[in-house]
Amino acid sequence: MKKRTDALKVLVVEDSKVTLKVLCNFLERMDIKHPLTAETGAAAFEIYRRERPDIILLDAQLPDIDGFDIAKQIRAKEQKDDWTAIIFLTSMTKDEDLARGIEVGGDDYLMKPVSEVVLHAKVRAMRRLVEMQRELVDVGHQLNAANKELQRLSTTDGLTGIANRRLFDELSKREWRRCERMKKPIALVMVDVDNFKLFNDEYGHQAGDNCLRAVAAQMARAAPRASDLAARYGGEEFALVLGETDADGARWVAENIRQRVSELGIAHITPHRHVTISCGVASIQPAKGLSLEGLLRTADNALYLAKGTGRDRVVVGEYGEI
Repeated sequence: MKKRTDALKVLVVEDSKVTLKVLCNFLERMDIKHPLTAETGAAAFEIYRRERPDIILLDAQLPDIDGFDIAKQIRAKEQKDDWTAIIFLTSMTKDEDLARGIEVGGDDYLMKPVSEVVLHAKVRAMRRLVEMQRELVDVGHQLNAANKELQRLSTTDGLTGIANRRLFDELSKREWRRCERMKKPIALVMVDVDNFKLFNDEYGHQAGDNCLRAVAAQMARAAPRASDLAARYGGEEFALVLGETDADGARWVAENIRQRVSELGIAHITPHRHVTISCGVASIQPAKGLSLEGLLRTADNALYLAKGTGRDRVVVGEYGEI
């Protein structure tokens, strides 16, 4: 993509040294300083590739490569948001030649011998098009950045900064399908902050928010791979998607999170005297007759069992049994 600068970069491709000098003088009188020059098609394409000029004055008849072919090569090389105006220089007057020039990517024609007045008019017109194209590209980049930010916000939990339930639902389905194709297991870890309502009642909602952020940070640390996902599932509940992970691996991850949260030492008025979490784990290799919903129920039921048997622990469920 071209650098966005105010200076107009013009390449003149002409095998006649006299005509080349005349054209450069015309351009310099338009305050286009130091036009780029080439006397062959090969040199022209190399300069285009390296310099990405805004406008090319291109002789249609060159000693090595046809100017029409050079125009085709340039158009093939252009990026999505990168456009160069091409004005053919020609003494050919047949309609078929003019049509061919437009077909291969030319934008305008200058008949030889070139009139300085006409050259100035056409370059000014192309300058306006170049500036409009630059503005459109800049607006396009701004819109693209805004859309990416909107996408990020729509899939990010506003409080904790990790993925939200919407992204969890979307990516867990995608990961299930990927593991099914690869014949690899997928694991879910459901996490709940123990006695969180009591924590909020005792320490206030601001402290509760800080607690959730701290737990979310530990969840995110436990999901370093590109295919892993840590998400806020709802309220004080979190979820972790672990592709290509069996039950033992998922249990290890859950125990690691549980221990890290415990080591945060966030004070709580429970018998543990600090904030703890309970975890439900489930893993299965996707196959016909199995479902992500069934895996989620298994992990959720395992979490319920962890909370019902004392909290601050990890329970692994067997698909369909809990």
